[in-house]
Amino acid sequence: MVKVKFPDGAIKEFENGATVETVAQSISTSLAKKAVAGRYNGQLIDFNAPLEADGEIEIITKDSEDGLKVLWQTASLLLGASLSDLYSEMKFGEGSVSEHGFFLDTDNAAGQVAETEFEKITQKMQEIVKSGAKVERLVVDEKEALALVDGDAYRMELVKEAVVSGKVILHKLGNFVDVSAGAYLEKVSSIKIFKLLSVAGAYWKGASSNPMLQRIYGTAFYKQKELDAELQRRQEARERDHRVIGNDLDLFFVDPKAGAGLPYWMPNGATIRRTIERYIIDKEVSRGYEHVYTPVLANLDLYKQSGHWDHYREDMFPPMDMGDGELLELRPMNCPSHIQIYNHHIRSYRDLPLRIAELGMMHRYEKSGALTGLSRVREMTLNDGHTFVTPDQIEEEFKNTLQLMVSVYADFDITDYRFRLSYRDPKNTHKYFDDDEMWEKSQKMLKSAMDDLGLDYFEAEGEAAFYGPKLDVQTKTALGGEETLSTIQLDFLLPEKFDLHYIGADGEEHRPVMIHRGIVSTMERFTAYLTEMYKGAFPTWLSPKQVTIIPVKNELHLAYCEELRARLAAANVRVSIDDRNEKMGYKVRQAQVTKVPYILVVGDQEVASNEVAVRRYGEKKTVNVTKDEFVNEILADIASYSRTN
Repeated sequence: MVKVKFPDGAIKEFENGATVETVAQSISTSLAKKAVAGRYNGQLIDFNAPLEADGEIEIITKDSEDGLKVLWQTASLLLGASLSDLYSEMKFGEGSVSEHGFFLDTDNAAGQVAETEFEKITQKMQEIVKSGAKVERLVVDEKEALALVDGDAYRMELVKEAVVSGKVILHKLGNFVDVSAGAYLEKVSSIKIFKLLSVAGAYWKGASSNPMLQRIYGTAFYKQKELDAELQRRQEARERDHRVIGNDLDLFFVDPKAGAGLPYWMPNGATIRRTIERYIIDKEVSRGYEHVYTPVLANLDLYKQSGHWDHYREDMFPPMDMGDGELLELRPMNCPSHIQIYNHHIRSYRDLPLRIAELGMMHRYEKSGALTGLSRVREMTLNDGHTFVTPDQIEEEFKNTLQLMVSVYADFDITDYRFRLSYRDPKNTHKYFDDDEMWEKSQKMLKSAMDDLGLDYFEAEGEAAFYGPKLDVQTKTALGGEETLSTIQLDFLLPEKFDLHYIGADGEEHRPVMIHRGIVSTMERFTAYLTEMYKGAFPTWLSPKQVTIIPVKNELHLAYCEELRARLAAANVRVSIDDRNEKMGYKVRQAQVTKVPYILVVGDQEVASNEVAVRRYGEKKTVNVTKDEFVNEILADIASYSRTN
């Protein structure tokens, strides 16, 4: 017999080998009809998988998040079976669930699949669905598993990795075998509502040194309205994708030949970045921060002393041997550099809080498959800051930092965010520094500060930095996801590791506390975030081009336009004249497409009355105002960070 524990704490015995279906039937027939799989001891398992040991169970139904994942996993199997029938020479890599659907990696010697072939593949998938074919769950030894995928080097490698106690779990549909121990539907007849979406390249195992495979993406749902909503979401995603907008507005590009994950900022993108950089530096200086520059390279010993080498090595580039025993490292973090700044002088309690900030360039050893536009790169510039405080200054400095964050968010019109207190996972002694007293002290201090401020927050174990707990500001992305934009981290560890001191009022040495903070993340990620949030229509103060002046006729109106351009440029407005030999209507549409905040049209009337005809982005109406009125309007717009209230 096996003892099965239910979510409510109840325990019931079943015969060894009973299935998830058996357990569901014991609860109710209606539950068994809705169920598609189970979660047993934390693992998703098939509806007909035998329970052979005591454990905790959760019945997975169609209307749950896990139920959708089971559908997607089965849809990936269905896609594999269809492709196997259509393309006899095709080999198969990993097939799995993605964030919003499923994918399957393929390699076809006769030529990769084009999206124009999706209709043919879809028809084959529908044929298999209508046939009522069942998914077979196979538990075989390694030799038999290898025989079942004979000739497919990718799946043979997957088989070898999947062996547990001499056995491999496979799933078979028709003649296609998938190497996965996940949960699948018993019948593919439930996969009626699906759509193949796109193809992309994907390195085998995500390593650029491996062959490039073709990844086919799709999605599936139990209800048509859910598929319709997902397709609408994807359309919105395409319209907001910072990579697409970045190309359309000529903001940046990445050339894999020159280096994957290394963006080139074009003049338009560089203008946005420069505006953000100037803004945040001025904001921080006004709050008492001292900005510095520190080297992007440092001796490896510095990162061994800080603990980054022990806890963060897999995300660091290999050291560079200078040939004389010195090993230099591209820095993954700026904190050791700012510690060097602190240590360069003897510090008094009167010097604290000491606020050091930098737009610090860092490098991360990211896999090629994880790189995405500006949001995931190998070289990045972090809006970084470190404050060195006495213990009794922690709460006040924490409040000041939080107020700075909120002020910055208001200027960028970021309103949808929440606070997360990120703690260590005490069981993960590899990731987190092993000092229970330090962790307990710092986590209680952080929680107490948030409680004193009366702010709502949620707690997350396992999200802390290796050296201390942190407050993460979780922002909603334009597409409804969530990402960490800002952090405040308490650190008692690094001051200890680097033996930091300040001279107290008593004339004795005391240990400071470090507060790490990043207000707007990296310049790369923040620009990507804003591009998607604004959908490329940047507010005037951030827009790479703020005004386009269009003369109706160059020979009659260009001189007036030049005079206006000079006046605006002298006031630091980013302005250009479109004097191309094109129709005025075409030039107005082009300015709208490139999302310029203000379009000024100048004709006979405007020249005669010393006016401009103003059209704002997104508006159809044109309003005539004097030159002085327009200059005052746009300068006020820029000075207020384009806030409308």
